[in-house]
Amino acid sequence: MQQCNLVMIEVFKTNVTQREHATMLLEHIHKTFAHYKANFDLDDCDHILRVKSHSGNVQPAGLIMLLSSFGFEAAVLPDDCPLSHL
Repeated sequence: MQQCNLVMIEVFKTNVTQREHATMLLEHIHKTFAHYKANFDLDDCDHILRVKSHSGNVQPAGLIMLLSSFGFEAAVLPDDCPLSHL
């Protein structure tokens, strides 16, 4: 029997602009959500935070609250192309 690992990715628009802040936030994200892998793209106009989970859904509310607790804002970016019916 084969096991299928579903990877969930959530993308957030943030107001994080400094690398030092991004590094600190990533440390807290990885400590709080051990099964998440996250990174920032501060060069993007939306200062993107990408979060990947191999073990279930990414919980946006928890990440938004974590960033908020440090004085930052985050909002889920909608998918560019909706999933079509198979």
